[in-house]
Amino acid sequence: MTVQVRRMGPWIGAEVTGVDLRALDEATFAQVYRAWLDHAVIVVRDQQITPAQYLDYCEGFGKVVPHPSKNTRHPEVPQITLLGANKRRADGSINMAIYARGEGYHTDGSYEKVPYKATQLYSVAIPSRGGDTLFASTYAAWDALPEALKARLQGLQGAYIYGGRTADGIERIEQQDRVTEPVLHPLARVHPETGRTALYFDPNKLLYIKGLPAAESDALIEELRGYMIQPDAVYRHQWRRGDAVIWDNRCTYHKAAADYPPEEERIHWRVSIQEWEAA
Repeated sequence: MTVQVRRMGPWIGAEVTGVDLRALDEATFAQVYRAWLDHAVIVVRDQQITPAQYLDYCEGFGKVVPHPSKNTRHPEVPQITLLGANKRRADGSINMAIYARGEGYHTDGSYEKVPYKATQLYSVAIPSRGGDTLFASTYAAWDALPEALKARLQGLQGAYIYGGRTADGIERIEQQDRVTEPVLHPLARVHPETGRTALYFDPNKLLYIKGLPAAESDALIEELRGYMIQPDAVYRHQWRRGDAVIWDNRCTYHKAAADYPPEEERIHWRVSIQEWEAA
């Protein structure tokens, strides 16, 4: 069966078929990787894989790193996070903060010195309705900026930390693993593989813009929020069991739609992937 790539959205998103992730040769993986660079988000359908096989596939994209939240790591493969598996409290009630986690647009790993190159989810349990993941192009966000604003952003850096300006995010991290010093990343970020410029902006974890007075920094952050999501550059993924979806954090935002029945399960194996240079 030959690899086929079908565009799913005008800016980002593609479906890849004709691929078995358990037995990828070098040439086939190269086609998958190229499709990912071209479309920023790809879904490989109908996969039946073990955690070890999934990890092996993910490692083809870069350095796999465990998520800082230890209590959701897979018991056998700690590089994999069990996303959504911890939403029930000990008494069986639903922790709505976990249920709705990730519902605001963001990019993964902005709080890391080497931010995440990619994130991949493999669907294990899918609710009867809802629970989609939405993606938006940061290339489109950059292209939408007025030229004067593009010029202003050159050389400016955002300061990021896990949990951002709120305390609830950092509480998920064990005390000894918490980082208190923010890391800096350029707001105008050139993609190292495509050469295209994207707006690298994650307001969920952004503390301030370095070098600007507080009021000016806050005002610029609010101005950039208005350009983050371009309606014609959004892809909404409707999950099927066995989907393996990888997205490029260097040129996309994403969010989870917290609209599925809370009593139902929505569980994915999540893997975070850093740049090759970090390997």
